[in-house]
Amino acid sequence: MWPWPVSGHKVSAGGTCAAVSPAIKIRRRRVRDLQDPLAQTAQELEPPSHHLSPEERALLYEEALYTVLHRLGQPEPSHVREASELLQYLQEAFHMEPEEHQQMLQQVQKLEKPIFCLKATVKQAKGILGKDVSGFSDPYCLLGIEQGVGVQGGSPGSRHRQKAVVRHTIPEEQTHRTQVITQTLNPVWEETFILEFEDISNSSFHLDMWDMDTVESVRQKLGELTDLHGLRRIFKEARKDKGQDDFLGNVVVRLQDLRCREDQWYPLEPCTETYPDRGQCHLQFQLIHKRRAPAASRSQPSYMVHLHLLQQLVSHEVTRHQAGSTSWDGSLSPQAATILFLHATQKDLSDFHQSLAGWLIAASTRAWSSRAAASCTPSPASSTSGSRAGSRENRVLVQMCKMKAFRELCPDSTPLPRLVTETLRTGTVQWFHLKQQHHQPMVPGMLEAGRALLSLVQDIIGDLHQCQHTWNKIFQNTLKIDLFSMAFLELQWLVAKRVQDHTAAVAGSPVSPEMGESLFQLYVSVKQLCQLDPGPTERDGVLALDGFHRWFQPAIPSWLQKTYSVALARVQRAVQMDELVPLSELTKHSTSAVDLSTCFAQISHTARQLDWPDPEEAFMITVKFVEDTCRLALVYCSLIKARAQELSAGQKDQGQAANMLCVVVNDMEQLRLVIGKLPTQLAWEALEQRVGAVLEQRQLQNTLHAQLQGALAGLGHEIRTGVRTLAKQLEVGIAKHIQKLVGLKESVLPEDAILPLMKFLEVKLCYLNTNLVQENFSSLLTLLWTYTLTLLMEGAASQRSCPLASSRLKTALQNLEICFYAEGCGLPPAALHTNTFQALQRDLELQATSSRELIQKYFCSRIQQQAETASEELGAVTVKASYRTSEQKLRVELLSASSLLPLDSNGSSDPFVQLTLEPRHEFPELAPRETQKHKKDLHPLFDETFEFLVPAEPCQKDGACLLLTVLDHDTLGADDLEGEAFLPLRSVPGLTGPEEPGEVPQTRLPLTYPALNGDPILQLLESRKGDREAQAFVRLRRQRAKQASQHAPRPGR
Repeated sequence: MWPWPVSGHKVSAGGTCAAVSPAIKIRRRRVRDLQDPLAQTAQELEPPSHHLSPEERALLYEEALYTVLHRLGQPEPSHVREASELLQYLQEAFHMEPEEHQQMLQQVQKLEKPIFCLKATVKQAKGILGKDVSGFSDPYCLLGIEQGVGVQGGSPGSRHRQKAVVRHTIPEEQTHRTQVITQTLNPVWEETFILEFEDISNSSFHLDMWDMDTVESVRQKLGELTDLHGLRRIFKEARKDKGQDDFLGNVVVRLQDLRCREDQWYPLEPCTETYPDRGQCHLQFQLIHKRRAPAASRSQPSYMVHLHLLQQLVSHEVTRHQAGSTSWDGSLSPQAATILFLHATQKDLSDFHQSLAGWLIAASTRAWSSRAAASCTPSPASSTSGSRAGSRENRVLVQMCKMKAFRELCPDSTPLPRLVTETLRTGTVQWFHLKQQHHQPMVPGMLEAGRALLSLVQDIIGDLHQCQHTWNKIFQNTLKIDLFSMAFLELQWLVAKRVQDHTAAVAGSPVSPEMGESLFQLYVSVKQLCQLDPGPTERDGVLALDGFHRWFQPAIPSWLQKTYSVALARVQRAVQMDELVPLSELTKHSTSAVDLSTCFAQISHTARQLDWPDPEEAFMITVKFVEDTCRLALVYCSLIKARAQELSAGQKDQGQAANMLCVVVNDMEQLRLVIGKLPTQLAWEALEQRVGAVLEQRQLQNTLHAQLQGALAGLGHEIRTGVRTLAKQLEVGIAKHIQKLVGLKESVLPEDAILPLMKFLEVKLCYLNTNLVQENFSSLLTLLWTYTLTLLMEGAASQRSCPLASSRLKTALQNLEICFYAEGCGLPPAALHTNTFQALQRDLELQATSSRELIQKYFCSRIQQQAETASEELGAVTVKASYRTSEQKLRVELLSASSLLPLDSNGSSDPFVQLTLEPRHEFPELAPRETQKHKKDLHPLFDETFEFLVPAEPCQKDGACLLLTVLDHDTLGADDLEGEAFLPLRSVPGLTGPEEPGEVPQTRLPLTYPALNGDPILQLLESRKGDREAQAFVRLRRQRAKQASQHAPRPGR
């Protein structure tokens, strides 16, 4: 349906503006106030002749040129902007010679300009301020055009000028006023005004909205009071003059910014910033002419002139398409549509008169152009280009049926809706057959027939969409006819018959790839057609297309095979063209990974297009799609590794080969992410719900999920293999630097010794972090960290006797931990602090310690053991110890021992106690002291006092203690060990505070034995063969341990 000239927006006044005198207001002219427009133009219903006399053609040409030259307003988006292009089109449409055209153009330019007018309709407003005590207003509008002042947006002065009220800027005789609508915040006016202006470039439209205030008594106002806001309004009104109206807001519009027709809601602007939100006003604008100079405008009705112009342009459009051997689809060119729109707007033609002109021209066009007639027929499946024309034609039909003459001439005629419905149903079938003939294949064959049927179905879908969104609304609004449902039901029967016949003919022979592709596209199109079904409420019975998928069932294997073959070829081509270079700094995979992602997305799109209705068959199809996708993923891994070997075969630069390996690993990681999205892309959840009643949950897990997990496991193995290869390249360098670290000279500080290792790791890890995605880089760090810890453990074991080497290894471990953590960007603490790391940290902490510090740590551990021992299985000793700071003396009173072990053959012991201050290197000048020996006594009472002259400082160090060794005296052999007790000197009264000790408490210390299985500190000291002090200390401790092992207490003692 080709578009008749459209008006854009409805206006309430009909006819031309020539009949309206200047500055005359048109009040409340609504459509219902108009007389029967058909009665007014009954004499004009007869279709005009297609041939104009030369004089008539010249007058019409003059009218068209005048319309273009005196164009007003901004152009519509789809219209032609340049006047030269419109003039060139008119010259062609009227078959004017260039000389004749120039002569006519000069004559028109000399004609008097028309009177330019703005036809403004004040429709309504909403959300305005309530100025009265009642909370409402009595709004009215003042409007007019201010001329001679350019309104430029942006400067503060112009801003103030835009908000100036009408009564202060426009003369009173040029100001117009609407009626007052009482007590409302959403007034409706529907009033139209004709406003003249001279120059559109420096003219602006002004509208001020006021609240009418009448003089009322306080009693009346209090009677209207509803809330506290109303009381505040009473006080506010008391301060202003009686009868002074309140300003509600204004609208200022530059005329040069308007289109020929505008219909908008404009915000009401305030004069001040108080109450900035003042509501909106709905305005309609139309730029029109009065007193046009052309002879046609002065001598003929506006409708007739427009009808002749429309006729001339339609004739030109048909002739032009015939000359080009193309069929005319009924659509006017942009030039013709622009000219007709301008003419109708400038002449202020009503929508009805434009519709009537288009209807008459369509009727006359069918008589002399069969192609145009076919396109002008308002079939239910035609395009939207004639939607407005169709609506107007329907309104013309409705108006004709309501005419008294029609009812008298056709008293027994069929009701119009029924008559139109039958006509549309018949037209739909005819339209289908015309489309089918248009899509007949040029060459016979099943493949060509399938393509023709596919094109036919796609055309039907497109036209039904247009019918649903455009034509159905028109027929529903005018004739109450559900055009879409009727058209769909008719067309689906016709399509079903032809699709079923075609698929039955194809099923008898093997399906080729080309035929399979054609059938798949046909299946998708038929499914889209079924989705347009208006639903059971709009129809009775079943559709002919119900169960259509069964017609295509034999083609499913060919569809699945074609999908896999196309995807495999695309993967192979993508890998072959891949240079294994990252796409960008942020995107670290290569082009083949992108192509593979697109390929998998296409497979998922094909699966969604297929969307097989039968649940069990749909499940098997999805299983096949998942199987093919997983197979493609593994094929890609093999191809991309082979491609990397091919490209690196001739490379002498090992760094380039490492780059390629990084890209390969990243590509595999990207592939794993894509594969992981398969359940979402293939809608597994919805599928499992559909097949839940047919298949068991275990069967679903063993098929779809098992396939996916197998593919992800395979990809994970390939990724780990690639990362392991990268790690091995770094492990050689790490091992070399750690070996050099241990063998450096003693003069090199530990901090300087580890610098080469740290620089090596910094360079390599920065490079790999740049070239690997985060997941693969984290995996690489984990492997390197594990390997580095293993090397450090081996180095620590070989350097146990060398504190300097151990100190270097300890410093290396601390710095490596910081390096691999990388301020939170590397491995997390949980991955760094493994059991191996913690054991190595403890070993190196001890190995890097000096012998004296180790001895000190040994006594710290024995003091801790003493504090944790509560059992007196070996006996106990009781002492009193204090320190006098003034004398720097440590006073020890050894009171007694009890429950000692009987170590002699007579069942008793000869005990005595040896007192030493440990460690010896802190108290080198203090010799051991001994008590007297008690014969055959397991509970000896010593009651002896010893004083040690010693400064307080060494007594307060870690590990400083009084060692009480209880021995059994043997005359003929070595003394036997009863047990040891350790009194920490820090706890002695007098050392812990500034005051001298008073009453000293007794301390009971259970006896303990040294560890029978050896102490790690003693083992470490024993390994330092060249340290005499360490060896002497170890001999004494070993001797005590040997004595303890000979007299271990019996169970139950």
